[in-house]
Amino acid sequence: MVISNKKLPDVLKRLVMRMLDRLNHVETELAFVDEEINAQNKLDDRCKRLIEILGVGRLAASAIVASVGNAREFRSGREFSAWLGLVPRQHSSGGKQNLQGMSKKGDAYIRKMLIHGARAVIRHMNRNNAPVEWLESLMKRRHRNVVIVALANKLARTAWAVLSREQKYIRFEGTTVVA
Repeated sequence: MVISNKKLPDVLKRLVMRMLDRLNHVETELAFVDEEINAQNKLDDRCKRLIEILGVGRLAASAIVASVGNAREFRSGREFSAWLGLVPRQHSSGGKQNLQGMSKKGDAYIRKMLIHGARAVIRHMNRNNAPVEWLESLMKRRHRNVVIVALANKLARTAWAVLSREQKYIRFEGTTVVA
């Protein structure tokens, strides 16, 4: 970018040029980090398996693998999902359950990535390509944000199953299987 407006003071032109240099440097660093993530995803079998899950992208897969390490440290997919903060808060007593919004405890970055992935799945969903029937029926009954968090929870549980069982993710018509 060339700044050639004669009306701008020289000090302002120099400052803008310095900001542009910083921006170019940051963009170069981001491109380098992006290539590193891509290279790691191609090498790591766990990342390859996670990327196969509809709604889990390359950034989410690499973040899950980097943060979780061994998924067997969690006893179940629900425990992993709770660790991410994707389960409802509970205030229950006297045998009466009171479930509230999601707890938001745990790893905020991975939770955010899974929620964005769920949002993308729902955005591209239509009558002809609903990923699963429960999602389509839930969309009819509940608020869109509730459905997004429910799908993110499902993505987390599926990711745990793929990692803990060291198996591939297979998607059949209307259902998913970890095989």
